[in-house]
Amino acid sequence: MNTKRKKLYEGKAKILYEGPEPGTLIQYFKDDATAFNAQKKATLEGKGVINNRISEFIMSRLNSIGVTNHFIKRLNLREQLIREVEIIPLEVVCRNVVAGSLAQRLGQEEGTPLPRSIIEFYYKKDELNDPMVTEEHITAFNWATTQELDDILAMTVRVNDYLCGMFGAVGITLVDFKIEFGRVWENDFSRVILADEISPDSCRLWDSTTGEKLDKDRFRRDLGDVIESYTEVARRLGIMKDMPTVIQGGLH
Repeated sequence: MNTKRKKLYEGKAKILYEGPEPGTLIQYFKDDATAFNAQKKATLEGKGVINNRISEFIMSRLNSIGVTNHFIKRLNLREQLIREVEIIPLEVVCRNVVAGSLAQRLGQEEGTPLPRSIIEFYYKKDELNDPMVTEEHITAFNWATTQELDDILAMTVRVNDYLCGMFGAVGITLVDFKIEFGRVWENDFSRVILADEISPDSCRLWDSTTGEKLDKDRFRRDLGDVIESYTEVARRLGIMKDMPTVIQGGLH
């Protein structure tokens, strides 16, 4: 890493640096793992490398089917060149199977398939534990306009359809996922594009046959083999060929 460049933002799993051109940023994937709003923390060597590659793979394919996103290109093992966006302060969660907080909130059995996908919104505010909000809240507080919400919902449905097919083809069930969106400005007009990352950190991924968890729940629930499970996702997607072997303890 070039220590001279300007750090603009550091989150739980990534750092954003000033990019080489106006309107660009460098996104660095850390090995830090957090859960329960950072109450649980650990460093998992190699996690950032795997998430960088998986997110690159998914964002590239979404771009190719017309789901515009901030990804431009991968720079190295841990970094991507991305478009700078004005992040909309919402986490958008799409659920296909009952799991996690949905099971807890509504007393539903985890693993129950939903009759149709459910899209939920959460206000990005760590100190408030990212509370769930409705479209009424979002427009009332001007976090996003009605048109932006329509675009976000339409893109989320497309992402879900594509990812369900992509993961399903390699024996993985897409239980749910979290995505974020940002605005890009062209003169006085803005449009919404997909941002952040899509990786086992932000998706629940279960083996379609055994139900084995291949995602961040392995860290949240102390199931172990976190890196091995992330690596298995990358292997099934066919992106391990030119990637270093990543195991607990470093890169090989």
